[in-house]
Amino acid sequence: MLLINPSTLLFFSTLLTGATIAISSPSWFTSWIGLELNLLSFIPLIFSKQNTFSSEAALKYFLVQAMGSAILLTAASTLLISTNASKIIIMCALLLKMGAAPLHFWLPPTMQGISWSRCIILMTIQKIAPMALTTYTLSPSTLLILSTASMMSAIIGGVGGLNQTLLRKIMAYSSISHMGWLLAAISLNSSIWTNYLLIYSIISASLAITMDQNQLYHIKQLMSLSYSQISKIMVFLSLLSLGGLPPFLGFLPKLSVIKELTNQAAIFWVSTLTMSALITLFFYTRISITALTLKSPKMLTSNPLQIQSMALFSLINLTPILYPLTLLIQF
Repeated sequence: MLLINPSTLLFFSTLLTGATIAISSPSWFTSWIGLELNLLSFIPLIFSKQNTFSSEAALKYFLVQAMGSAILLTAASTLLISTNASKIIIMCALLLKMGAAPLHFWLPPTMQGISWSRCIILMTIQKIAPMALTTYTLSPSTLLILSTASMMSAIIGGVGGLNQTLLRKIMAYSSISHMGWLLAAISLNSSIWTNYLLIYSIISASLAITMDQNQLYHIKQLMSLSYSQISKIMVFLSLLSLGGLPPFLGFLPKLSVIKELTNQAAIFWVSTLTMSALITLFFYTRISITALTLKSPKMLTSNPLQIQSMALFSLINLTPILYPLTLLIQF
């Protein structure tokens, strides 16, 4: 579990506090302080005595984030001299901090070296502050960079995940692909990207918790899921929902992004995102088929109550199917 001792609870609290300060601050200098507090709180959470690669991942994460913070602080100090150029540099620093392409190089090796519970934080909470600050830099001069980074993230996230067999790296490239959709949502309005981030966080957390409970780190290990039928269906639902396949929950935010981009006549942008979503859905389906068709004679034992509670958590992916029923109940 994530919150197991006072020090972990302390660092997790300061991590959330740093993100809140960065989002709600009135100046870029205070936002930088919040980002640094968020960074310095996440570094101790990465370290683990059970994982020998955690120190390497922590060092990579610290160096990249420190470089992004330094670039952001330098550019923010020159806003009064050259507003457009400074906003462009600030946006590039934020793209580096959130792991969007073409500045995504640090995310897959970092996620490969940390535990699943820390992967959840890195994929969700650590992206909130940079994305919120990106909305403050939106202007006609930065929109081209935002759209280019969005399309590159979608393409690289889809193509990069095709050749991966390690599940944490697959989730990292999935996060990069979703960053493309999130950047497109940021360019539209705040409600779309906040809803997208919330739904993505729920789906990816349910999948990562299932992987953590069954100690899954490689595609070949999917055949040895405990209580195979329930656990494999949980993985199946979460993966297809993460890929945006209707009628699962992950389809709804992608549909809203496609609708708004189409209304703004951004046909090339929405076409690139849609085609890349098909690529990501391909390797999600490959993992799902592996989980559903292969069965190991050696079955792990686990707590049935824990498995059932996680199965109910994964059923949130089927909530769009209930929408017609709620409409009938209203009348």
